[in-house]
Amino acid sequence: MRVRMMYATLVAGALAILVYAVPAVAHHAFGAEFDPDAPIRLQGKIVRVEWVNPHSWIHLEITKDDGTTEVWMIEGGTPNVLQRRGLRRECLPIGSELIVDGYQAKDHSLLRANGRDVTFTDGTKFFLGSSGTGAPTDGAENRGRSNPARC
Repeated sequence: MRVRMMYATLVAGALAILVYAVPAVAHHAFGAEFDPDAPIRLQGKIVRVEWVNPHSWIHLEITKDDGTTEVWMIEGGTPNVLQRRGLRRECLPIGSELIVDGYQAKDHSLLRANGRDVTFTDGTKFFLGSSGTGAPTDGAENRGRSNPARC
């Protein structure tokens, strides 16, 4: 009985150390960070693209009405999902102009938004977002839009 109790204590201790030592990888939900009641339209030039998991990021330099500029971070879907939709990193060269429709961060002091659609100057439009931001459920995310292979 005593050996069993000691074994159970060792196993519990090892499990506790393992749980403590492994960092928790959390993924936020759209509603936790972004405001669905604060749609935003941003137009500007790309200054940086982060093609990383779990979200891609496009950094846009926006010129405000007073002539000053600010750089907004636009969160998109995962690179893999965007590529399946026809949007590749090469489609987003630094300096090119974009229009992004999306939703502002809940903390309105942050220059951050979740992108829903990205529109290029030639009218080509892509669904940039993920679930929770108007994602089509029928697999036709680019139906009625310009050919996604031509970016």
